[in-house]
Amino acid sequence: MKKPSSHSFISRVRSSMADLHPTERRLAETLLSFPGDMAGYTATEVAKVAGVSNATVSRFVRKIGYASYEEARREVRDAGKTGAAVLRFGTADVDAKKAISAHLDQSRRTLEKTYEELDISIVDDMVGALHTAPRVWLAGYRAGYPLASYLAWQIGQVLPSVRVIPKPGETLAETAASFSERDVLILLGLRRSTKSAEALVDAALSTGMQMAVIGDVATLLAAPVRWSLACSTASTGPLLNHTGVIAVCNLIAARTLELSGVDGRQRMERIEEFHDQIGEL
Repeated sequence: MKKPSSHSFISRVRSSMADLHPTERRLAETLLSFPGDMAGYTATEVAKVAGVSNATVSRFVRKIGYASYEEARREVRDAGKTGAAVLRFGTADVDAKKAISAHLDQSRRTLEKTYEELDISIVDDMVGALHTAPRVWLAGYRAGYPLASYLAWQIGQVLPSVRVIPKPGETLAETAASFSERDVLILLGLRRSTKSAEALVDAALSTGMQMAVIGDVATLLAAPVRWSLACSTASTGPLLNHTGVIAVCNLIAARTLELSGVDGRQRMERIEEFHDQIGEL
């Protein structure tokens, strides 16, 4: 029996294509088009979709290194939970008439779940630290980057030194060299997380700086940081739902402005003076 490798289900299927029997290849092509079916379908259902026999399905999964169909399905299901969009696609029809209401319901549940676990004292403690830090760093990778940029833009209205990382062309080491123990770093850690996110946490903590993690990556939320804000991103579709995450970012931004005091209001007034002078808006 071939020992299962550390390669993903999709990479195993792709690498086996040249050695497959025509019916096995038809099955492989079906699975590559809709790999998410593996997570919820039985072997019989997959065989029906691909137009092959149950025996072909069993033979195929063994050929690519799995002991059984159930083992392969379990791997696909677990990989889909990490946020891999391709593993969340299936052949099931989507009712267009219900798409908006279904998405609204999912967003509402995600938002409610996120806010049920939210503690305003943690938010305000973090905001207080932002106002006293010489520099505030906002970091994010993949889906986390645009959300980090959004939060940085909002709090930058009252905080004079806010930076978004990673910067184009800059290594983590080149960024970390500017970290100070008096700084604050907020990481938007969302699935699928990168190894760079974990390296950033280690680098930041080594400087003694205060740090927050916002998101849905358990390993990042469990890091010994000062503030951890877990957000639900559950979804029944191919993409994770970030409604709760953007809401938390908006709340942090709002509290940062509300607690900014005289200095914050003066900075906002200064910004408006330049808006009038430059005529950008």
